[in-house]
Amino acid sequence: MKKITFILTLASFLFLTWTAFAPAQKKSNNNFGEKWESKVSPKLLAKAQRGESLDFLVVLKNQADVNAAKTYQTKAGRGNYVFHKLKQNAAATQKNILNILNTAQAPHQAFSIINAVQVKGDLQLLKTLAQLPEVGQLTTNSPVKLEKLAEKNHTNTRDPEDIEWGIKMINADVVWEKGYRGQNTIIGGQDTGYEWTHPALVNTYRGNVGSTPDHNYNWHDAIHEISLLHNDSIVLPTNNPCGLDVPFPCDDNSHGTHTMGTMVGEAEENQIGVAPGAQWIACRNMERGWGKPSTYIECFEWFMAPTDLNNENPDPTKAPHAIANSWSCPTSEGCDSTNWHIMEMVVNNLKASGVVVVVSAGNSGSQGCGSVRTPAAIFEASFSVGATAQNDSIAGFSSRGPVTVNGSGIRKPNVSAPGVAVRSSIRNDNYATFSGTSMSGPHTAGMVALMISANPNLAGHVEAIESIIEQTAVPKFDEQDCGGISSQQSPNNIYGYGRIDALAAVNAALNWKTPQDGLENVFVNIYPNPTAGRVVLEINDLMGETEFEVYNMAGQLVDFYTWNLLEYQIEEIDLSQLPAGAYIYKIRNENLDAEKTGKILKNN
Repeated sequence: MKKITFILTLASFLFLTWTAFAPAQKKSNNNFGEKWESKVSPKLLAKAQRGESLDFLVVLKNQADVNAAKTYQTKAGRGNYVFHKLKQNAAATQKNILNILNTAQAPHQAFSIINAVQVKGDLQLLKTLAQLPEVGQLTTNSPVKLEKLAEKNHTNTRDPEDIEWGIKMINADVVWEKGYRGQNTIIGGQDTGYEWTHPALVNTYRGNVGSTPDHNYNWHDAIHEISLLHNDSIVLPTNNPCGLDVPFPCDDNSHGTHTMGTMVGEAEENQIGVAPGAQWIACRNMERGWGKPSTYIECFEWFMAPTDLNNENPDPTKAPHAIANSWSCPTSEGCDSTNWHIMEMVVNNLKASGVVVVVSAGNSGSQGCGSVRTPAAIFEASFSVGATAQNDSIAGFSSRGPVTVNGSGIRKPNVSAPGVAVRSSIRNDNYATFSGTSMSGPHTAGMVALMISANPNLAGHVEAIESIIEQTAVPKFDEQDCGGISSQQSPNNIYGYGRIDALAAVNAALNWKTPQDGLENVFVNIYPNPTAGRVVLEINDLMGETEFEVYNMAGQLVDFYTWNLLEYQIEEIDLSQLPAGAYIYKIRNENLDAEKTGKILKNN
């Protein structure tokens, strides 16, 4: 009872104090008369009012515009531009905040991938920072729990043919026969850590350079402390199997090791990885399945420009081609509408730098339509992946779209991939079979490596890579309709564009050419799509002799047309002679050394 009385008395005192100093607060507001409390998220303000120790993010109003990255045609060019643009903006605008924090000797960490600073402090420091005109928002840095896998069955039993079923389902093994195994590509993962010495991972780790491994630029640990409550008792740092700030890849949970195995894993008689010729780098963003927005942001920032083990000398040329994110941040763990946009800006900026951000869609499919509801799967820039089973149908646990939680209504997932009973590597040199969209995302990230190994010019062209994956996916249909979109058409809110097909994607990648200025903004509309035969093609902002080609999924030309366009034109195309299935169209123009592609679905 005394404790309750003390808290109420303290709250009353703070209320009276704020009331007494109301005029002074008004003076410190910005030019628009904005009260400092309005910048603070409700959950963070409530914690401050209770007198709790605070861990929060300070987001500045000035956020760098990196849209010009699209003008660079190489991954290195895009990565360097975005990294330096963000770094310069943060350095120029964070000076005042950092001076205040250093003077107050408050623990903090500055970010540049988003112009923000993580801070630990109290109500007075919160108030001081909120009153600064350059500060846009302050939000809690709450713990985030790894979403549980739908199933977990430890086994060492491998597929009789040594190649796991998911790899064969997406035709990755056929791509290997063509000579593309992910060579000369880098895959990244942020998760519970990774057991780099596992037989299936040791040979593909970029830091394994011989007798003396080099973890600089290949590994980062964003877990610096343990401040969470597990089972109502404090877990001490010594309880973590890896420890903190580990200078080499270590996994305290097995989840991360499993996902990496699906991307690049290969050992004797264990063909578990989609791209066994790729190399991997990694960042630990969760402590035994618990992370915070700041640990995720720290890993995203590291992937944009990996650093040495002292977290110095960042180098964007060492960034991966794609990263897998098999985690989520639900509202129950502190992520809500007040801070979603923070993580979304981070994803947008990493994508702009030329990195494909693959995200697992979530395991809430039993809750029906609209169950893709957590970051980072809900973002437009995230390439979200649902899960399919061995019978090539959607897994019951796989989250469905559309995204309604933030009012966007966008269709999700983008595609689907094998995610049921997926066998891969785990800690202590073992193997296990897990189920979840955590397993389907890595299949897709691995496929990105296969595509880039087939056509290195694709590196950094994230939109093109994502478009090829969507356009070459095997259309899949369902009886459940979500978001007003019939699941008898593709794309839909159950499978997205369908189940990924590595062979079709690689064939399309081989035909892709680096775009030149001109076709990026050309408007193309094809309807109806799917079609029973005839389609209408609408083209705007394109003039001159133009070729329209139609290819099947094996990359064979099956139909073509030639027109002399007059800026805006409508043409009718007859595809009734083609068998049912998915087709890729390509538009080429005599005045532009470039092409635009899309997908047409032909019904019976």
